[in-house]
Amino acid sequence: MRVLALDIGDARVGIAVSDPDGRIASPVCVLPAQEVFSHARSFRSVLEDWEPELLVCGKPLTLSGEEGPQAQKIMEQAKKIADRTGLPVELTDERLSSSEAKRILRAQGLSEKTMRGKVDMVAASLFLQAWLDRSATEGE
Repeated sequence: MRVLALDIGDARVGIAVSDPDGRIASPVCVLPAQEVFSHARSFRSVLEDWEPELLVCGKPLTLSGEEGPQAQKIMEQAKKIADRTGLPVELTDERLSSSEAKRILRAQGLSEKTMRGKVDMVAASLFLQAWLDRSATEGE
């Protein structure tokens, strides 16, 4: 089953996708948040290209694991996106995915400026991979 992950932010949405077997996550792109929220052509193209069966959205929890106001906002946006796409949605803990994505990109020698456009899709691929790994373990 192909899964599309969304790292929803105020300005940008990072997008990652799994392989058809749901084993490996890969970064895809970053779109302006408004294009995803409004179901613009750019976002519809991603959906048409990858044909996901499920959306997985990162839920920003506090370091102690609590849901804050940002988590509530993201959950509402994720539900609206799911309703517009007709796809089921699951939320997963995305704590520290952005800082880990920055660490990975820095290790590849990218500058802060070059990194800016990539962090969100790498973060989405990180929490999607964790979700895929958990799902595979639960299915055994």
